[in-house]
Amino acid sequence: MLVLELGILLTCILLGARRGGIALGTISGIGLVIFVFLFDMPPGQPPAVVLGMILAVITALAMMEAAGGLQFLVETAEKLLRRNPSRITFVAPLVTYLLIFGAGTQHVIYSLLPVIAEVSRKAGVRPERPLSISVIAAQQGLIASPISAVSVALVAALAGFEVGLADIMMVVIPATLVGLAVGTLSVAWRGAPLAEDSDYQARLKDLGIDTEATAAPLAGKARRRGAGACAVFLVSVALIVIIGIFPELRPVHGADSAGVPLQIDMAAAIMVIMLGAAGLVTLLFDASPARAMKGELMRSGLVAIISILGVSWLGASFFAANEVQIIAAISSVIETSPWLFALGLFVLSILLFSQAATIVILAPIGLALGLPPHLMVGLYPAVNGNFFLPTYGTVLAAVSFDRTGTTRIGKYVLNHSFMRPGLAATFSSTLTALALSQWLLG
Repeated sequence: MLVLELGILLTCILLGARRGGIALGTISGIGLVIFVFLFDMPPGQPPAVVLGMILAVITALAMMEAAGGLQFLVETAEKLLRRNPSRITFVAPLVTYLLIFGAGTQHVIYSLLPVIAEVSRKAGVRPERPLSISVIAAQQGLIASPISAVSVALVAALAGFEVGLADIMMVVIPATLVGLAVGTLSVAWRGAPLAEDSDYQARLKDLGIDTEATAAPLAGKARRRGAGACAVFLVSVALIVIIGIFPELRPVHGADSAGVPLQIDMAAAIMVIMLGAAGLVTLLFDASPARAMKGELMRSGLVAIISILGVSWLGASFFAANEVQIIAAISSVIETSPWLFALGLFVLSILLFSQAATIVILAPIGLALGLPPHLMVGLYPAVNGNFFLPTYGTVLAAVSFDRTGTTRIGKYVLNHSFMRPGLAATFSSTLTALALSQWLLG
């Protein structure tokens, strides 16, 4: 029966991933109906806390976008890129990392990718180099961001194990920066310069690629509103980081029967701060709620929420019904070879196209198998497997924006531009995180 149930689980995931969008969540709902109503399996629990945190963060981001804050953030990043055009292979991934780290979502990279493609082309730098590593940098910045969905999912999973946000960040931030450096070096001199690329020179004769439409930059009052909204959001992020590092700063609301102070947990703190930030942006910077609801970030965020709701609930039901068999079958293997759990994170993230959903599903399994919390933190960077199949949104966007044709999906599908930097960054960041977690948390 376990094999049949696993087959249904994987089929739902594969069909949903293939259809894209909210299909990952909706098709998982079909599997959940089969599990609960036909197989009489326990329904498990949807990840309500994780979904609440994601919704709060997305709400703040959407209001910031409606006020022009997101455009201001991207324009600031653009200026940094344009000041160092010849060094774009090194500057672009770092700017991308910082942008995603601050925003907590990879979706802002879509506005940055055409800038990277244009600046690198005009500087004579092969766009494949900065574009490929920038896509990977977005993934590294995402798992390091204290407000990303995947980070809050890990914080929630480890909440009862005395491993907090500060512990995770002091391991993951340096580890992902090491991974970013290794990934950048892996592509820094990849391929021929544009002036020597015969394929590009042939395309030049056929394509008018020098004229590109650009959006009107923010100016005057609109720019001030955008800057203010961006400042409110970034201050909120800083506040979350501070109370994560110094938990004694979190509010206390009474005490329990034993006299132990009742302190707000990190998940609730994130939700309260993000909703408060959204409210301030609404009132102070004339952010339109209607525009926020129609914005790209809100739409993308709702897709993420529905997908995580469906697939993680389906996984929770499967695990609840087969917990004893699963743990008995693989606990000894995981305990003696913890790298296999890292492989599981990597492979499932490929199938789910979601680091957050992967953590929601696998983190409880790893903890149930007896993996120490510090080891879970060390293996965490292995969750960045989205690049492996060239079907992820950021990968496809980078290929589309590179009009020189240097960023490509290879003849054999897997030999694409993102494989080398992706493997280099993920492998090196995971090894670094393992070493740091053992040293700092072990």
